[in-house]
Amino acid sequence: MATTEGRPTVHTPHTFNSQTSRPVDYVWAVARISLGWVFLWAFLDKAFGWGFATPAARSWINGGSPTTGFLKGTGENALGGFFSSLAGQAWVDWLFMLGLLGIGAALITGAGMRIAAATGTLLLVFMWAAELPLANNPFMDEHLIYAVVLIGLALASAGNTLGIGTWWSRTAIVQKYPILK
Repeated sequence: MATTEGRPTVHTPHTFNSQTSRPVDYVWAVARISLGWVFLWAFLDKAFGWGFATPAARSWINGGSPTTGFLKGTGENALGGFFSSLAGQAWVDWLFMLGLLGIGAALITGAGMRIAAATGTLLLVFMWAAELPLANNPFMDEHLIYAVVLIGLALASAGNTLGIGTWWSRTAIVQKYPILK
């Protein structure tokens, strides 16, 4: 253990400057990229209507609303009145689509993991709340699981392995505003 100005300095094998990755870092990286693809695919399918969840006729580029299908279906749920009132509003559609794109891109590249984790968690908790009460479990569903994984990805610095997180962390803007890490 080294000392710096009389205080002990602890060196761990996985630090910001570390060039080696542990097997768990690759697991987190694969989870990051996979979850990023979930968000990015949702954006692409809703934007262009590639026929998986969104038919071409209801795609965003063809005048459809990416939020209407999900939010209108919440009308009978506990918070359905609030969420169904948001369905189809242009500002909600834009925020939702920009969120899907930004979160997906951040996760796939490994840059902006803190913001992706925070905004992704917020989006997922809203989607979870819109479905209350849940059909198959008193409170837990995939939205909350994904939110926990997002937080874990940010805490594990998952963008540093198989991503540009290390480089991104060293940029001047991130050095000035660490929340962008």
